[in-house]
Amino acid sequence: MTYWIRFEQAGKTKFGTLEDDTITVHEGNMLSGPKPTAETVALSEVKVLTPTDASQMVALWNNFHALASKFDLTVPEEPLYFLKSTSSFLAPGETIRRPRSYDGRVIFEGELGIVIGNRCREVSESNAGQYIFGYTCVNDVTAFELINKDKSFAQWMRAKSFDTFGPFGPVIATGLDPTRLTIKTLVNGEERQNYPVSDMIFAPARLVSLISRDLTLFPGDVITCGTSLGAGSMKPGNTIEVVIDGVGRLINSFE
Repeated sequence: MTYWIRFEQAGKTKFGTLEDDTITVHEGNMLSGPKPTAETVALSEVKVLTPTDASQMVALWNNFHALASKFDLTVPEEPLYFLKSTSSFLAPGETIRRPRSYDGRVIFEGELGIVIGNRCREVSESNAGQYIFGYTCVNDVTAFELINKDKSFAQWMRAKSFDTFGPFGPVIATGLDPTRLTIKTLVNGEERQNYPVSDMIFAPARLVSLISRDLTLFPGDVITCGTSLGAGSMKPGNTIEVVIDGVGRLINSFE
């Protein structure tokens, strides 16, 4: 497996591969023919950024059998999704902030993120893997009480798109089988979620194929695969970790 990371050093945005705590700096385009340089830098000496400068994040609802069963939800015939605003994207280590306009519950949702590597439009499921660059960790933060506040209109995008509500990273892992992964979420070190990717209703390749029929996916875009049981409230001062062994550990605080 290879771990790609994007970072800021001396005011410049760079990228490279991470091994232990050392980054080998690359040049060119991370997603298309990157070339290693002779430069290395310690992880502790840089500011970690979101691993891509995504143009969109497509986020899933009701994509796990266990969640659908518990809440008596009908298994969907096609992916149920919404978009998160680009202004919601947040780097690892930064703070998720409650919006001043909202005083209700704010929910964490640990999820697997698919990172698109090539422009993707109407691809088949059998070819979808060619368009997946790798995988990352996502916390799909939600202003839960806004979703159904207005009975005439479910406000999914608003509830999910406040500034800082879209943390993802810290790396993109490539060269792995996502169906073997397990997603865990910890709050102040206490495990709150623990569920397998294998329980997905729409697996990663099928998600990419079906979503690409509706809209064009661009290099660096993220599809966050939905969450399962255990999502819950965050309180000011909490530290939230989304941990996917083999992919990474996304850590953010909440205020």
